[in-house]
Amino acid sequence: MALRSGEGVDLLAAGLGSRPGREQSVPEVSEDAMFVSAARAGDRAAFGRLYDRYARMVHGVLLAKVPVGEVDDLVQDVFLLALRRLSTLREPASFGAWLAAIARNRANDYHRRSVPEDQLGEETSEDDVEHAGITADHPSPAAAILDAIRALPDAYRETLILRLVEGMTGPEIAARTGLTHGSVRVNLHRGMQQLRAKLSPHPGSNRPEVETP
Repeated sequence: MALRSGEGVDLLAAGLGSRPGREQSVPEVSEDAMFVSAARAGDRAAFGRLYDRYARMVHGVLLAKVPVGEVDDLVQDVFLLALRRLSTLREPASFGAWLAAIARNRANDYHRRSVPEDQLGEETSEDDVEHAGITADHPSPAAAILDAIRALPDAYRETLILRLVEGMTGPEIAARTGLTHGSVRVNLHRGMQQLRAKLSPHPGSNRPEVETP
């Protein structure tokens, strides 16, 4: 992961990625159609493989949009919705992009039903920080970085969280979300520029720096 650090950036990358798991290689996306077909036929283990493969992506999409403390429950909601709607998926190989759309829609539903419009602009609460896996010994840098990422435009916010928090590579983000490689590169580059500006608004600032991936 291309992070230069400050302790806070390392903590962010290690602590907020709350779904540990082995790194998935991009060619495995070609297996999605097989798992989708098996899951449609009632094979819960096949759907479990899809869950293992895409949980980090769904977690990151939601983390970009909803309060930290709500993310885990909404991840479960997204996969339950996906399981119920699996028969409506026209292109099984596009499962990732379809699932990402469900996650974004679920986040939008959450805000329409439950959350004041300005909540994402508020500072991350102590409970949210603890829930995210950041220890009380070092809450401020990681919370500040997450807060800064969540203040970016939506496209940059989501892509940066998938990269820096969930630990996904650029090609993996493209493969999982259905974005083009070019879009991911642009989002990461521009998002990192804006993040760096937010974290170091003045020359000589002591804020942690982040290296462009």
